[in-house]
Amino acid sequence: MAEKKTKKYVAAEDSTQTATRQPRKEAKPVGNPGPLRFGAVVLWVLALALEVCALMVFLGKLDLKFVAQIPQLIGFLVLDLIAVIVGAQLWKKANHIDPVSEKNQLKFWLWNNMGLIAMAVCFFPFIILVLTNKDADKKTKTIATVAAVICLLIGGVASYDWNPVSEEMKAAAVDVLEGETVYWTTFGKVYHTHDDCSHLNRSETLTYGTVEQAIAANRVRLCKTCASRDGVSGVALED
Repeated sequence: MAEKKTKKYVAAEDSTQTATRQPRKEAKPVGNPGPLRFGAVVLWVLALALEVCALMVFLGKLDLKFVAQIPQLIGFLVLDLIAVIVGAQLWKKANHIDPVSEKNQLKFWLWNNMGLIAMAVCFFPFIILVLTNKDADKKTKTIATVAAVICLLIGGVASYDWNPVSEEMKAAAVDVLEGETVYWTTFGKVYHTHDDCSHLNRSETLTYGTVEQAIAANRVRLCKTCASRDGVSGVALED
């Protein structure tokens, strides 16, 4: 059972001490996950189309004339990579706004890593078809394979959700910290319940908002120092 905080903290914008501390900015509204997921799917469909274009260039069935074959090939692969990565970021953002339950671990992993799955779909078929083609020029075949593998590796790292949040994790945080103002930094990985936390001393700017806004901003865990200071339990803490 999550243990609620008993002390209410004054919001940053109302604090009389803000003048002597870091500049503050209010967090953006949480937003709607629907358009984000729709945008992700559209980009992944576009990525599939770009994969087909790259394959057609490799097979000599598509020629832009004004660009040589290899630059065309690499260009389509790079555009494919960009579309998949941007789609994955939108999908991960949506999942932090509207997370799925972790009761079914397989579903939880698959849902949070749809970007990684899309990356595989948008590059593995191309790699396999290139490697199994016996008629292609060896140099072109090698360059196409290496370029696709590099894109796959880069995209895989960028698309994987390294910091997933579950429905249960978010619900526990909201239950404990409802009505509280939390703080996080531009490059920080956690949120804080105290703007004077020792871990924030070197931060130039603090963003403040609700715990829902912090989680939507990919700060899904509470600072251990702040949790100890408040006597908070039952919420996800920093590793």
